[in-house]
Parts: sequence; C-alpha cells; structure tokens
Amino acid sequence: MKKILVINGPNINMLGIREPGVYGSITLSDIEKELSSLAAELKIEIEFFQSNHEGEIVDKIQQSFGKISAIIINPAAYTHTSVAIRDALSAISVPAVEVHISNVYAREDFRHNSFTAAVCIAQIAGFGLDGYLYALKHLEKIIK
Repeated sequence: MKKILVINGPNINMLGIREPGVYGSITLSDIEKELSSLAAELKIEIEFFQSNHEGEIVDKIQQSFGKISAIIINPAAYTHTSVAIRDALSAISVPAVEVHISNVYAREDFRHNSFTAAVCIAQIAGFGLDGYLYALKHLEKIIK
C-alpha cells in the first residue's frame, strides 16, 4: 500500500483557537480525521506529523526517505523562512504538495514568498480543510 506523510508546521496545533477570522474553527484533529477517511477510501496509508520545531520537521522528512510515496506539507511560518525544510524535501525526491489553509497571497507581503513551493509539485492556498483533501486526491493519482 502506498503511504503519504502529512506534515504540519508551527502553530497548526492551535487551529480552532488561533485567529478564527483567518483560519476558521477547524482543528488539526478535524483535518486528520477528514484525511484519514479519504485515505481509507483511496486505499492509501497516511501518517501525520506536527511540530513547532524546524529541525524536527527536517528530521521527519529525512527519516521518511524510502518509506513514503509522497508528502503533503503545510510548513506554516517556515514556508517563508526555511531553506532547511526546502532542502530536505528536495533531498528525498518524492512528490510533495504545499498546502496553506488561508490565502497567503491575500495576507501580509512577507507571506507571499515560499522557500518550499519550488521543490513541490503544487501549492494549494486558501481552501481551508479542502486544500488538504485536494492535495491527497492529486497525489493519489500521481503515486498509483
């Protein structure tokens, strides 16, 4: 069975509490439940990881080498700052989709730059929970 790793970066664990005007009432648990349900339908194994620490995200990506078929990643604030996460994604050479709950291009200027998008096959922003589901459906077509 094919396996997809879902990585969420800093403060995603605070969804449902954090800035509801921007992120709505969705929680990380809601995202994981919906993705698990869709993955079961698609017959794909799914693993979840969330960290507020850049090095832990890099370690998780490196440790997944040879064990996963694809990655869905919401690097959150590290999108705009982390060459290390970008390089880790590039190093393991599996298809990755970058997801953002909000439309980062309708927000502050510093959010318009993504270090990680260039090593991903797609970027999805502004669709909330649905962005993760779209990413899973897209990756399923690629890895099957």
